[in-house]
Amino acid sequence: MSRPARRAARRAAPLRPGPGPEPGPALRFGFRFPDRPAPAARPVRALLLLVLALLVPSAGCTGRPADAPRAKAEAEAEVRRAVADWAAGGGGRPAGVPLESWAYEVRSVRVTVTDAGTGATAGADLRYRLAGHDGAPAGGARELTLAERDGHWRVEADRPAPGALPELWDQGPVEAVRGRYALVLGTGPRERLTGIAAAADAAVPAVAAAWPSGPPGTSGGTPWSGRAVLLVPGSADRMAALLGSAPGAYRGMAAVTTGRVGASPAPADRVVVNPDAYAELGEEGRRIVLTHEITHVATRPVTSASTPMWLSEGLADWVAYRGSGRTPPDIAPATARAVRTGRVPAALPANGAFAFGGDQEALSRAYEESWLACRTIAARWGEQALLRLYTAAAREPLPEALSHTLHTDLPTLTTAWQQSLRTDLPD
Repeated sequence: MSRPARRAARRAAPLRPGPGPEPGPALRFGFRFPDRPAPAARPVRALLLLVLALLVPSAGCTGRPADAPRAKAEAEAEVRRAVADWAAGGGGRPAGVPLESWAYEVRSVRVTVTDAGTGATAGADLRYRLAGHDGAPAGGARELTLAERDGHWRVEADRPAPGALPELWDQGPVEAVRGRYALVLGTGPRERLTGIAAAADAAVPAVAAAWPSGPPGTSGGTPWSGRAVLLVPGSADRMAALLGSAPGAYRGMAAVTTGRVGASPAPADRVVVNPDAYAELGEEGRRIVLTHEITHVATRPVTSASTPMWLSEGLADWVAYRGSGRTPPDIAPATARAVRTGRVPAALPANGAFAFGGDQEALSRAYEESWLACRTIAARWGEQALLRLYTAAAREPLPEALSHTLHTDLPTLTTAWQQSLRTDLPD
């Protein structure tokens, strides 16, 4: 593999938290049967006359104070029912995307009356599941624009709410490619999506072999679907927009994984592929990148905010390079250079070492050192012990997890890791 390929493969990004639902009451509107015909739009009846009378001042008279709140509530109810009818008929549903469910939870309605007419803005949470893949809903906050025409409310626009992340189909028409284990959704050429689906289909069994399903604390694994969803935007800048980052933030980074840590029973994770950086990789580099990211998908239910980054990223690389036959100096060149000049790290990488946008050599060392730490654990204490440590570290402090699973402490682990750096990365 070329140095750029190794660099891109090592830069599989840390886990990014996905957006969660906002707290508070909500009304759920949606459908599960895409062939159901859309109901007829509901007439606004004489309600708008009352709204106009009460909301628009007229010379010499005003509506009774008690009527205004009631009229406002009735107008909002009409808007909510219009959204319900629109959603039940498949409104907003992207063509070509295999969906098990699609629903909007309307949380707020604002009716406006101007000289141009009567309109409304509805704040809603979109919740959907991809058929055969999502164990929990995905989605985000949306803003719906409605207009009243000829006595009927109609939804005219559906866009991300201010500050919310867009969906892939907000960037253009989406194609879906189904593999044996993977579903790839993308806005680019179908040939590109087909190739990514094939690479993901090869990565999923490799992850399953290293992280088997089973009760946490036995094999170290936890049940997962053995499937993956990959999103492929049209460019690196569109990837950044999809993830709420500035243009250029993900250039040179082949893929990232999004989702909520500690989700149960199965989070709706997405592997987001940077088509520009991915295209620069060879076959082996692509396999390593996707195996790394899909490991994050498999381990997500037993990953928490307390899981050290070195353990999360190190395990993903350990799975990706497992059985590759590659040597430590080849996989960890930046760390090898440091060790040869006497710069053996004093401690395992801190979480802050994985921040992007800084020293790229230091970032490479953080990933490499983490892989070498997991490699050391697997070699000295056993592969199953490494998996048990990962599971335990999500629910208790690292010193306690080390004591319970490896029967050791952090200084002993650090010393063993440092010794492996000196012996496995020769001059």
